[in-house]
Amino acid sequence: MLTMSEPIALAGYEALAERYHRLGPTKPHNAYYDRPATLALLPDVSRKRVLDAGCGPGLYSEALLARGATVVAFDVSPEMLRYFRERNGDQAELHQHDMAQPLDFVADGSIDVVLAALSLDYVADWKAVFTEFSRLLAEGGHFVFSITHPAVDFYEYHHEGNYFEVEHVVELWRFETDRDQFEIHHYRRPLSALFDALAAGGFTLERFVEPRPTLEFREADPAEYTRLMRSPGFLCVRARKTPR
Repeated sequence: MLTMSEPIALAGYEALAERYHRLGPTKPHNAYYDRPATLALLPDVSRKRVLDAGCGPGLYSEALLARGATVVAFDVSPEMLRYFRERNGDQAELHQHDMAQPLDFVADGSIDVVLAALSLDYVADWKAVFTEFSRLLAEGGHFVFSITHPAVDFYEYHHEGNYFEVEHVVELWRFETDRDQFEIHHYRRPLSALFDALAAGGFTLERFVEPRPTLEFREADPAEYTRLMRSPGFLCVRARKTPR
């Protein structure tokens, strides 16, 4: 059970870390949906310093490193960080940290790009987090992130609540044919919360993408591919730190 003294995602991700590490490279929603769409929004990261916020087992950092980036990464889950090191060795500067807390290990203006792939849903106060990302970004730096689409999060999964509020919700996750279920806590919120947080953090929106699954997704899961071609699952965003 979740205790309010610990980060909302910690227990769930500690429990599923091994499966996510093992299945993530080919798990359709990640490998053939979020990852290609989110990575496509990145600017050129060669010789750039990139913060991977909520890095999980290091799949996005692996792609960043392959593109020539210098990576600083953090995650709240020690198990996820263990698998990050297994995947990427010591190529990145790695920290265990709660995204809801100040990133005191990152200096002002020292990051060129912040990447937060499907990690923001576990933080209640986006305005504080976006403001902190703005602090550590260099002038003109980019913030690229993906989230659960607010429409599907409410109207398909959590319609018993209030769309206009930020609400704590719980889901049971299962990996493919795996019998085990994992209790995952996160926050759902209205679309307006995204734009409010970007403005509060001093960002200008550059791209706003409702991705479609790739053809590899169709081969892996035809039924879910068909659903995602008709109904949104995630949102992918690129914003830029607004010059002062």
